[in-house]
Amino acid sequence: MADKKSSNTAAQAQSDKKKKTSVFGKVKNFFKGIAKYFKDTKSELKKVVWPSKKDVKTNTITVIAVVLIAAIVLIVLDLIFGGAIHLVVGA
Repeated sequence: MADKKSSNTAAQAQSDKKKKTSVFGKVKNFFKGIAKYFKDTKSELKKVVWPSKKDVKTNTITVIAVVLIAAIVLIVLDLIFGGAIHLVVGA
């Protein structure tokens, strides 16, 4: 019997909380969430190990070289297969 009363009062307390939450309370909670997001983001950015200028330059050159090599390989393959298709079709 006591369990039913305690569960009923807990349920009533939760429903009262839901009813008492006003529009202003919801807006306040919304902006608190936004503020928390930016605080967390700032703290995470402090933990980031940023690369040095030398590392950035080296990685950029490597990426450009790989892209150029891949482009050359694809152009050569396109010419080879295009020529083969041209021979087969006879156009």
